[in-house]
Amino acid sequence: MKKSILLVALLFTSIGVNAIEENIVKSKVTQVTVYAKGVQLFQKANYSIKNAGSSEIIIEGISPFIDPNSIQVKATGDVIILDSKHKIFYPKPEPVTKEGMPLKIKRDIQFLMDSIKSINYEIKEIQDEINVFNASRNILSSNGAVRGQGKINDSLELLKTTLDYYSFKMIEINKKLLNLDKKKNVKNHLKSKMNERLKDLKNYQKNTGLSPKKKKPIHRIIVTLMTKQAARGKINVSYLSSNAGWIPHYDFRTKKDDGKVNLNYKAKVYQKTGLNWKNVKINISTNNPYQNKTKPTLHPWYIAYSRARSYGGNGVYNNSLNAPSKMKQEMKSMGFHNVKDFNADKNLQETIVFDSEDDAGARASSEFVSVVRQLVSAEFKIDLPYSIKSNNDHHIVLIKNIDLEAKFKHFAVPKLDQSVYMVAQISKLDDLGLVPAKANIFFDGTYMGETYVDPTSMDDTLSLSLGKDPNVQIKRKLLKKDCKEKVIGDRVERNFAYSIEVKNLKATPIELTLLDQVPISQTTDITIEAKNISNAKKEDRTGILEWRVKLKPKDKKVIDFRFKVKHDKNKNVII
Repeated sequence: MKKSILLVALLFTSIGVNAIEENIVKSKVTQVTVYAKGVQLFQKANYSIKNAGSSEIIIEGISPFIDPNSIQVKATGDVIILDSKHKIFYPKPEPVTKEGMPLKIKRDIQFLMDSIKSINYEIKEIQDEINVFNASRNILSSNGAVRGQGKINDSLELLKTTLDYYSFKMIEINKKLLNLDKKKNVKNHLKSKMNERLKDLKNYQKNTGLSPKKKKPIHRIIVTLMTKQAARGKINVSYLSSNAGWIPHYDFRTKKDDGKVNLNYKAKVYQKTGLNWKNVKINISTNNPYQNKTKPTLHPWYIAYSRARSYGGNGVYNNSLNAPSKMKQEMKSMGFHNVKDFNADKNLQETIVFDSEDDAGARASSEFVSVVRQLVSAEFKIDLPYSIKSNNDHHIVLIKNIDLEAKFKHFAVPKLDQSVYMVAQISKLDDLGLVPAKANIFFDGTYMGETYVDPTSMDDTLSLSLGKDPNVQIKRKLLKKDCKEKVIGDRVERNFAYSIEVKNLKATPIELTLLDQVPISQTTDITIEAKNISNAKKEDRTGILEWRVKLKPKDKKVIDFRFKVKHDKNKNVII
């Protein structure tokens, strides 16, 4: 029996010796990977374990916007990582004592408390007198003689004596009540002032910053380590945090006679993770960890007869199968979005000052960027330290500065705009890791406007509109003398003719892409026939006509095209 008790005692002693050791350590942000939304924070901390067994390393300095599912832990030293978890610690406010309060304040508080206690008795004494006089007044008012009851009405002398006594006593009582009310109000006012002063004195600690302050919750990552002996080393933790990201932006700069386009690929990095980044390495990733990563699944698509159709407010059936406007798509593909006129407002222009060749230029931060291709995204490693405060301000990080080969062409849609636009076509953009974003366009140092670059919608060429070229003129007009209308039986035939004249006033040859169109019919009752379209490439589905025109310096060319529309003479067709 004694042996069993001894074994149990030894067992509990062993458990007490091998209790989990806790160490609280501070961590520091050393590297960040900024995603389109969110950021992966890499932090380091030093640990030291004195005893063998299990130990908990409590890492502080963690972002309050941590995603606990994304925690990753690595450690150096002869240890085994058993577990890692996120936990929030709510610190208790520090107890506050009155020792920091001056002696005079303490005496004033005690004096006021005694004074308030004394004045309460005085107010009660006054109230008691008021109650007595109120009772006397009630008794006097309810007396039978005063109310004319009994034999008082039989004697005029008795009635006069009663009225004189009643008037004298009521005036006397009312005066005393009035004086007592005044005394009571004065005492209450004094008591109110004393209470306010007492409240201010009791709040002395709060007013002087000695009151307990609410402490913010502390986010921690707790790592459980197992070791056979004392150990020390470093712990590297990484996790995903929200309240951070980056916004891509481009600057495209071109010159007249350069034949190249300079691209400034910038990232506007912002963060409010609750941690200030001081001299950290920044990686910019095009990935978005918050996007859905689950592949879509198709389910059976059932159809049946429908009894109702959707009609618009004007009673016309809404046909959702209308062919898209290829002209608008073509203009978007050529870079036409919100580009300002070639002769834009001078206030929008930017002046570029170039240093002389003798001046040594500063190195650009883009020289310190390397691109790492992931399976589904691109990551740019910036080999420069950055310091970014947790205040949501935008900080410009230059990702790339590169000269791109470009072909300069001209493009016109005179039906919509009788101007000729210069377009720079850039290819081989796959290795740049571009993402959809806004872009500023500069031509010969002049700000031309803003466009939107969407690499996901283009084939292998990016077209940038550089604005209107005033040295290439274009004019489109209707040839009224060739526009005729005639009736043949129950049908009417309408002929239309247009002429487009292009002039090249430049000293260099140009290549112009010219777009126009003929109408298309959505019913068999209306027929359209294009004729004499001057060797244009016609797309039957959309009616788009495309000409590729080469013009020598000071050259001029006229393009004519005609089409014919036939329809029921009793129906109106708007063209």
